Amino acid sequence: MNPTELSRRYMEKKGYVVANVEKYNHITKRKNDLFGFIDLLCLGWDEVIGIQTTSLSNVSARVKKITDHENVGAVRKAGIGIFVHGWSMPKGKHRYEVKEIDLS
Repeated sequence: MNPTELSRRYMEKKGYVVANVEKYNHITKRKNDLFGFIDLLCLGWDEVIGIQTTSLSNVSARVKKITDHENVGAVRKAGIGIFVHGWSMPKGKHRYEVKEIDLS
């Protein structure tokens, strides 16, 4: 299962309505994130959260990508929470675990 699907299921279990806002561009053969860094947009009762999903080993690169991005200030100003989900399956475990980092 890929990190985006893991985060979608995780957030839905927490009660959020989740939309995948990452789009594939067939011309460039690349994925494009909403505002340059959001894969999933999650709606709660009184909050909106954007999530960048990845493997645990790539979390630091995603944090840098977001903090350096030109749109991060506008997303924060709009009151949208920003989280990175890093997924891994530790040795000896039979389920994925998430490391959640709040960059709001």
